[in-house]
Amino acid sequence: MSGQTYLAYDFPLLSSFWAILFFFLWIMWIVLLFRVVLDIFRDDSLSGWGKAGWLVFCIVLPFIGVFVYVVARGKDMGRRETAQAREQQEAFDSYIRETAKGGGSSADELARLSEIRARGDITDEEFRRAKEMVLSGSGRSET
Repeated sequence: MSGQTYLAYDFPLLSSFWAILFFFLWIMWIVLLFRVVLDIFRDDSLSGWGKAGWLVFCIVLPFIGVFVYVVARGKDMGRRETAQAREQQEAFDSYIRETAKGGGSSADELARLSEIRARGDITDEEFRRAKEMVLSGSGRSET
């Protein structure tokens, strides 16, 4: 065994601290870069050329490009992200409301069918077929 053996304690504590710090700073940099690129695409106030310019700036000179973007347009990044989250939540809520509204009971379906027949929108034969479908549970009536 002529080679020198390195053990874990041969790596100084301060060196491991700096290695971990640089690793986490690198991860934070990657996250910031992706957030900036996503914000560039999310921003509706930028024209296509503006988006292309910011992307080229962030790709060619990534450190300077991202820092300039954060300084110049960083205040609105949070607003755009909040607006998108609010839109997604509203779309989800409206989907839930529509789904819950459509899942009425058989009695509700029959009452709705009788109202449609009373208005004259469907014939007695169509009402009878739809009523059979509702009572059999094979499907909902088509209006």
